[in-house]
Amino acid sequence: MARTAATLPTDNRPEAAAILNAMPHPVIMVDGGLRIEYVNDSAEQFFQASSAVLLGHALNDVVAFGSPVLALVSQVLEHGVSVNEYGVEIGTPKTGERAVDIQVTPLNEHPGHVLLILQVRTMAHKMDRQLTHRGAVRSVTGMAAILAHEIKNPLSGIRGAAQLLELTVSSEDHTLTRLICDETDRICKLVDRMEVFSDERPVPREPVNIHVVLGHVKRLAETGFARGVKFIEEYDPSLPAVLGDKDQLIQVFLNLVKNAAEAVDGSDGEIVMTTAYRPGVRLSMPGSRDRVSLPLEICIIDDGPGVPADLLPHLFDPFVTTKASGTGLGLALVAKIVGDHGGIVECESQPRRTIFRVLLPMHTGETASVTH
Repeated sequence: MARTAATLPTDNRPEAAAILNAMPHPVIMVDGGLRIEYVNDSAEQFFQASSAVLLGHALNDVVAFGSPVLALVSQVLEHGVSVNEYGVEIGTPKTGERAVDIQVTPLNEHPGHVLLILQVRTMAHKMDRQLTHRGAVRSVTGMAAILAHEIKNPLSGIRGAAQLLELTVSSEDHTLTRLICDETDRICKLVDRMEVFSDERPVPREPVNIHVVLGHVKRLAETGFARGVKFIEEYDPSLPAVLGDKDQLIQVFLNLVKNAAEAVDGSDGEIVMTTAYRPGVRLSMPGSRDRVSLPLEICIIDDGPGVPADLLPHLFDPFVTTKASGTGLGLALVAKIVGDHGGIVECESQPRRTIFRVLLPMHTGETASVTH
């Protein structure tokens, strides 16, 4: 018979159950057969299932097949020694994979039982990664300033010389002079894109309806690079306005949707665009002493093959790309713009499900909804 929370081994001390339910981290107790015998409230939220559903089921029924969590629990049951692991990927059928720090401890008072405590890698970890992205962007900023002066001027001379040669060489050699002009133009465009990173002016902010931004991006995509791709919109219609710059936000989500369209690569692909209100953290915004929360979540989800695991931690760094012909500046620019807005961008990826998640501050003035 499945246990319930009322038959927790500490049922003679009801305050113990209250303390466990007050913990912000999921707590799960399993027996020697890996059967779940207790979950706290946070564990119910983590697995998106009630205790009535979870209790009595085997742990491998609620986590992905082959999850390292199962091996850790078996190790603790066998050796009776606590184990701590950091950055473990734990997958669930409802929520997909998430990185957690996990502690598995034997319950000496209850032989054959272990306690799992999961600490979801949330804002602290995301903020640390975001700062890394911003540091990388700053290095590109300095490089762009050097390239603009040291490369663009000589390139103009090379292009001019090639055009002069084109007037005197034979028609067979025109292909070579045209190649020189085309390649110098390509390098100049690359330097121009990098110069965007050197713009350190504060972002002009106003209340922006993010659904208007996403609608505009979707129309551009459907009539251009994502023609034939299926779009699904799952929006929270009551979402407050974003505090930001409309044109820059269009650039952010146009980049993300373009990446998603290139990932699905065909008419069978699917892109899901979602918005939601989530409890955020308080962060200092660039150019301001105010501290704001980031409760507005916008996700671009595709069912492409996913991002290689070795690239995922560096995806927003400049010059990192999964495309043979890519420059690796698109996502770096996304990270810069989102960072300039005081927000956070991250990516979670597994085969057939890649999520680009953007967290942004909301407008806190009297105007709660706008239609820019």
